[in-house]
Amino acid sequence: MKTLLKNLMLIVFGLSASSALAQNVSSRTNEFEVDFTDPTKLVNSTIPVISWVTPTAETNYSGEQKYKIKFEIESASPIKNIMIIVKESPESASRGMQSILPETDAEKHKSVIEKSITLMDGMNVIEIIAENMDGTKTISQRTINVGSTALADASKLDRTDYAIMFATNDYDNWPDLINPVNDTRMIAEELRKNFGYKVEIVEGGSQSAILKKLREYAEKKYKPLDQVFNFFAGHGQFDQTFGEGFVVTKESLANDEAKTTYLSHNRLRSIINNIPCEHIFLAMDVCFGGTFDQAIAHRGLDDETYKEASQAEMVTRKLTYKTRRYLTSGGKEYVPDGRPGMNSPFARKLLEAFRSRGSKDMILTLGEINTYVEALKPQPRAGEFGDNAPGSDFVFVVK
Repeated sequence: MKTLLKNLMLIVFGLSASSALAQNVSSRTNEFEVDFTDPTKLVNSTIPVISWVTPTAETNYSGEQKYKIKFEIESASPIKNIMIIVKESPESASRGMQSILPETDAEKHKSVIEKSITLMDGMNVIEIIAENMDGTKTISQRTINVGSTALADASKLDRTDYAIMFATNDYDNWPDLINPVNDTRMIAEELRKNFGYKVEIVEGGSQSAILKKLREYAEKKYKPLDQVFNFFAGHGQFDQTFGEGFVVTKESLANDEAKTTYLSHNRLRSIINNIPCEHIFLAMDVCFGGTFDQAIAHRGLDDETYKEASQAEMVTRKLTYKTRRYLTSGGKEYVPDGRPGMNSPFARKLLEAFRSRGSKDMILTLGEINTYVEALKPQPRAGEFGDNAPGSDFVFVVK
């Protein structure tokens, strides 16, 4: 009987391999319940797939008790029932339950659910149970920590801050620069000393070296509140015909009409967006860096400004939302390298911001950094890219 049961399980999961794979990608805490009383039914069974839209991280933080969740359920056979259960912990009994009759796409058997839930202070475990007509259930959970008791001191949260920094002074085919490497080392020291960042610097990197380092970070595993800060300093260029900006790497040719020896902003945008960390910030001290934003590359940008929340709640609340933000030293123009040993104007202002240590609350936000750089000429540009969520932010917390 045990051999038969094992074989039947292999058949079920073999037939549903594509569904199970999609499930693992979108939602990591899933369990499956299969009814083995009818072996014939079991062979034809499929597994419902739960894909979380909000929140995506397994552990989340909120300063408010009202919390909106959104998820999708898809099954090869019709969805029979969906249950939303709220618990105090993963092992505790339910303290709230809601059953939903799915409104599904008749052909795809897909249901999209969006609900606003009132949570209690402290830990809240939201459990979704999806059952299809085959009697197969999928269970997926998300944890939401609510209120001041759950929002621990920002510097003690279970989180790691990373910085990947790329700087080039010496070029094979372009004029050499004076300050990028020194600027980057000084900023890196501030990040390590004041904010506890784990920093890696790639100096004089070829396109291959830069992409290999970014690949390393794309293959890391991250916790929900981890952050990755990307920094580029060196030459940049904009191609009017292609309508696209580029990072000039060490080996980039001076007259490369095809731009195959350059690192395009489009490619860089896609690679950084796909790093599986929820919170990413990119700063670029390069000429034409503002064309990283497609709106600037195609004429014009209206900067969007987010209102600042109270500092105590902001760290955890803002890090609930996926972050893809950038800051560049200029728009669609050349930017100065600065005098020897004096930093570039952009790097000088960044250093001032980091050395302020976020003033009294010891938390430096992107909004505060902007106050240091906004008066520069040319005017720095800031905005969002990729999968950035409204209300997101990136913070530098003094350790």
